[in-house]
Amino acid sequence: MTGARGRIKVRQVFACPGQWVHNTRIFVAFALACFLAPVLALAAPYADFVIDARTGEVLHQDNADTRLHPASLTKMMTLYIAFEAIERGEISLDSKVTVSKHAASQPPSRLGLRAGQSIALRYLIRAAAIKSANDAATAIGEAIEGSEPAFAKRMNRTAKAMGMSRTSFVNANGLTAKGHLSTARDMTTLGRHLFYDFPQYYNIFSRTTADAGIAQVAHTNRRFLAAYKGADGIKTGYTSAAGFNLTASAQRGDKRIITTVFGGKSTASRNARVAELMDLGFGKAPNRVAVQKPARPAYVASADEPADDVARVVADAISGSRTLPAGKTLRLNVAVAQSPRPLPRPVPGDTAPADELLVAMQDTINAVLAEAQGAPAAPAATVVAEAEPEAAPAEAAEPVVAAAESEALPASSFVQETAPQPETVLAAAAPPAEAPATEPEGVDLAAVTVPETAPKPRPADLVAEAAAPDAAPATEAAEPAEVAEAAPAAEPAPEPVETVIVAAPAAAKPEAPEQIVLAAVTQPAEGAEELEVVTRVSTSGGRQWAINVGHFSSRYNAERQLLQTALVEMTTLDEALRKVVSRNGGYDANFVGMTEEMAQLACRRLQARQTDCTVVGP
Repeated sequence: MTGARGRIKVRQVFACPGQWVHNTRIFVAFALACFLAPVLALAAPYADFVIDARTGEVLHQDNADTRLHPASLTKMMTLYIAFEAIERGEISLDSKVTVSKHAASQPPSRLGLRAGQSIALRYLIRAAAIKSANDAATAIGEAIEGSEPAFAKRMNRTAKAMGMSRTSFVNANGLTAKGHLSTARDMTTLGRHLFYDFPQYYNIFSRTTADAGIAQVAHTNRRFLAAYKGADGIKTGYTSAAGFNLTASAQRGDKRIITTVFGGKSTASRNARVAELMDLGFGKAPNRVAVQKPARPAYVASADEPADDVARVVADAISGSRTLPAGKTLRLNVAVAQSPRPLPRPVPGDTAPADELLVAMQDTINAVLAEAQGAPAAPAATVVAEAEPEAAPAEAAEPVVAAAESEALPASSFVQETAPQPETVLAAAAPPAEAPATEPEGVDLAAVTVPETAPKPRPADLVAEAAAPDAAPATEAAEPAEVAEAAPAAEPAPEPVETVIVAAPAAAKPEAPEQIVLAAVTQPAEGAEELEVVTRVSTSGGRQWAINVGHFSSRYNAERQLLQTALVEMTTLDEALRKVVSRNGGYDANFVGMTEEMAQLACRRLQARQTDCTVVGP
């Protein structure tokens, strides 16, 4: 019976082939689902972000602030810091970097560096930017900061200064590591800084191939660069945890769009999605808008680093300098401890000159002015003796000053900024007159403002002046009388203050000191030796020499050469001043303020270091 039943079941199976196929399909589908479930679970999350690069305006975003694995997009920050270090003179494109074992052991993608190998920094930059070489990126970080952990700290410090608040770096190449995360928004921000902060280096991201020193490398983003019109960068990235990432930039007309995609399923699908987002951005962005460049990050030392660490430089940062050893960076603190500028001249003492000297100087000035205007010289200052000083109020002198200021001074008159002395006020208060005075007193009171109620001076007060008819004529009006302020009209007139005015005779006029000469024009005697005309008086103590270290097409290059030269030759150039001179369509880099001996010595030492130098005399 058993065999009969088995034969019956076989006949049923073959009698219903459709049911058998259906059951087989269900089984296969179940097996595939069980096999692909872990793979689907490992698929990277998706995120994107699109901005108008000119203003930073967000045009589209999806999951933009989720912290994901950036992969090789990390190398954008590595390259940004490399460009920054070159700009600050910490290192140069021609600096030789010795590859460490750690850098040489990085997994692919690799340039193929070997431990102990020496290679120029420019080749490492090309390999990291174009081929996305992990060993080259690690070597760059070690060359700048000495070790990869130290370089990661600088990466995080720079990211924080840029506003990349949800980014943390652990290494320089972007290989998957715990805590090494970023967002689509932050990577787009970094790409925008690369474009605006270092436009002189940005073209490297659009090269499809480049010479990396030991190999010719091809761009990992060449397919998108060739397929999308206007695309000129920036960086791709891929790991199994991150998926296919890309931060791309493209320009059409006046518009520039930057797009970032995280978690692409393949290179083709990622590029297609980026192209779609680029089209969306170009459609939304306005045709004309004012460009608002992002602010350069403020490089501030973190709490666990010394504040003066920002001022360090690499000593061997000039082309042709000695090789930088792996894992070692020589740092110098170049803060100026003492200003090289010469000390200022000693300030003369603030002791006021004697009254006699002031009177003599004023008389000399009056005499010169009178001679220039064709009038006789004014006599000496009048000596005013008050019999009762307490009887005259303090405001009595104000009308005299006001009267003096109301008169228009000649164009060549002496103008005194400080408070004038009483003698100066009295001497300047009297204007010249054409006709001699007919009054016997010999005093011109026209320049003195006298209130109508003021008592007239008594004849006895001017006896001394009337007794000298041969004194200076009244046209010079150099002897104004001081008039006391009158009482109100309603009250009886007070007893007038008795004032005695004594005029110094012409013969008693003090002689002007011979050493005070305001202007003198003399013609040399015939046959006399001509005097040497001094056109420049040196105050630098013989420091009229300079040295020139090159002629450059831009001011930036000239200043950079001066800085690098000063760092190399600090012994002889410590007191010299750096100066860039525009000449013949270019810029000369000069060190000035040197003696001849200093200039010759500095030039010889620079030439011994293979640096062009020329001594420039006064």
